[in-house]
Amino acid sequence: MRLAVIGRRALSGVVVLVGVSILSFSLIQLLPGDTAAAIAGDFATPEQIEAIREQLGLNQPVILQYFTWLGHVLQGDFGTSLATGRPALEMILEAVPPTASIALVSLTISTIVGLGVGLLAALNRGRWVDHLLSFLASISISAPAFWILLLMVLFFAILNRWLPAVGYVPLSAGFWPWLSHILLPAIALSFTHGAEIARYTRGSVIDVLAAPYIRAARARGARGGWLAGRHLTRNSAIPIVTVLGLQLGNMLGGVIVVESVAGINGLGGFAVTSVLSRDYIALQAYVLFAAVVIVIVNLIVDILYTIINPKVRS
Repeated sequence: MRLAVIGRRALSGVVVLVGVSILSFSLIQLLPGDTAAAIAGDFATPEQIEAIREQLGLNQPVILQYFTWLGHVLQGDFGTSLATGRPALEMILEAVPPTASIALVSLTISTIVGLGVGLLAALNRGRWVDHLLSFLASISISAPAFWILLLMVLFFAILNRWLPAVGYVPLSAGFWPWLSHILLPAIALSFTHGAEIARYTRGSVIDVLAAPYIRAARARGARGGWLAGRHLTRNSAIPIVTVLGLQLGNMLGGVIVVESVAGINGLGGFAVTSVLSRDYIALQAYVLFAAVVIVIVNLIVDILYTIINPKVRS
């Protein structure tokens, strides 16, 4: 049963990727006027326009163009950047480490804080602790990540010089130099996502605490760690795992603004540069790459869901 569920999820992911590939391919086809001229810019010579037309195969029928392009993509050829002349996938892979570092550190922080805050609020439902934590979570959700990052940079980097303000250092240069450069962006990004996780955790734990089997366990004298380990943790984790997958997908969008403020050349900077330079091939590759990552993340979440959810296992 578990393999059947995972197989259906994987098949639906493939369908999504096919749809995204059509939309990505349409980025080129839907440009107004002459596609090659629109890509080349206002000052391109006829020879340059014709070279772009030949490079993209725009002289062929649209259906043939799509399947030719898709065949190259399946072989790892996402096209050549019009701005740099380099393979688009190679440029994307170079931009992955900064973005992945920020996203993973941010997800770790938001998960730990969100689960702790949500559990504390649920166990103190209706008390001042619950009201205070819920109020702080609402503020965190409303605060833009770039605004939080600017305040943190002002205090930690400019006024006190405890952490660097901008830039990125790879992990190979040392753990602390790497962490110090991504810590502020990761924390700023984790405010909203941590608050979302806290709210879902609170609601999930409250629902589990109200379940009949929890009341029956309490009536039999179950208390503390046994109750949390046997029933509360596993059953409340079912919706939380789904939320974690969604939050990781949302981070790919939020990290664009954070990277721009922090001066980090990750996937966000790559996307912005591609738009500003009218590098539609690179932008096309970015959209498809991001879709693949999100589909893989959702598939992993579905696998975890089948592991922790007894209804799916049966």
